[in-house]
Amino acid sequence: MPSTKRELESYGGQALIEGVLMRGKWAAAWAVRKPDGSIYIHTEPLGGLYRQRWMRLPFLRGLLSLADALWLGMRALTDSANQQATRPEERVEGVSAYITFGISFAVALVVFLWLPMAAGFGLARVFHLSAWAAHLLEGFLRVALLVGYLIFVGRLSEVQRLFGYHAAEHQTIHAYEHGADLTPEAVARFPAAHPRCGTGFLLMVALVAIVLFALWDPGTWWGRLLLRVALIPVLVGLSYEFLRWTWKHAHEPWAKWLLKPHLALQRLTTRTPDRGMIEVAITAFLALQEAESRWKPTEQAR
Repeated sequence: MPSTKRELESYGGQALIEGVLMRGKWAAAWAVRKPDGSIYIHTEPLGGLYRQRWMRLPFLRGLLSLADALWLGMRALTDSANQQATRPEERVEGVSAYITFGISFAVALVVFLWLPMAAGFGLARVFHLSAWAAHLLEGFLRVALLVGYLIFVGRLSEVQRLFGYHAAEHQTIHAYEHGADLTPEAVARFPAAHPRCGTGFLLMVALVAIVLFALWDPGTWWGRLLLRVALIPVLVGLSYEFLRWTWKHAHEPWAKWLLKPHLALQRLTTRTPDRGMIEVAITAFLALQEAESRWKPTEQAR
C-alpha cells in the first residue's frame, strides 16, 4: 500500500485497444491482450524531463502533462493496435502514424473549437443577442457536442470494449489505493469512475473556456478563432490546476460536490469490464510497479 499521498497521485492510466496503459512517476507500462489470448507487456522509463523543478510550476505543469499524455498515449495506442495485426500491412508505423494523429488533432480543433464558436455567434446574430449571450451559447454547444460525441461513440462495439478497459484501469488503481488485493475478484468490486480521470479534464476545459473566451472579444470571426487557439495553453493550465486542487481535497464535502459532474460524465466513458479486461489492467499495473522499482533514481541522482 502506498505510504504517502504524493505516491498515490503519481499513478494514472489510459485505455488502449484491447489493453491498458499505466503511468507512474518514474516509468510507464502497458499490457495488451493479443489475438492468441496471450498478454503483451511493454515497460519504459520516463525521461529526465519529469524530474525537472519547473515541472512543478503551476499552470506550466498542466500543459506539459497534457503534452506528455498525448505523446505517450499515442505511442501506446499505436503499439496496442499493432499487437492486433495479423499481417505486416495492417501495422501502423512511422510517418503514417504521425499523419493520422495530426489529422485527428486538426479535426478535433475544428469540431470542438471552431464549430461551437461559429454556431454560437451565428445564432446570436439571427436572434439579435449580445456578445455575452453568444459566448454562453458557444460554451453550451461545446459541452453538448462533447457529451453527444461520447454518447454516439459509446454505442460502437469497438469503443465499448475500449470503455471496458477504461473502467478496468480505474478499478485497478482504486484497489491499489485502498490496499486491496490485486485480483480480478477484488478489483471488480471498486467503482468504474475515478476522480483523477482525464474525462473530467475535457469537461473542465469546456467549462473554463466559457469564462476565459468571454473576457475579450476581438469582434471578428478570425480574431476570435486566433484568440481561442492562442489561449489553449492558458485554458489547459487553469483547468489542470483547478482539478488538481479538487483532487487534493476529494475527501471534503464541497470537493465531492464539485467532482459530481466529473464523475457523472465517466458513466459515458466506462463500461463494466469482463474478467479478461481486469486481468490485463492488473498485469499492466504490476509491470509498472516492477518498472518503477527498477528505474527509480537514487537520492544522489535526484
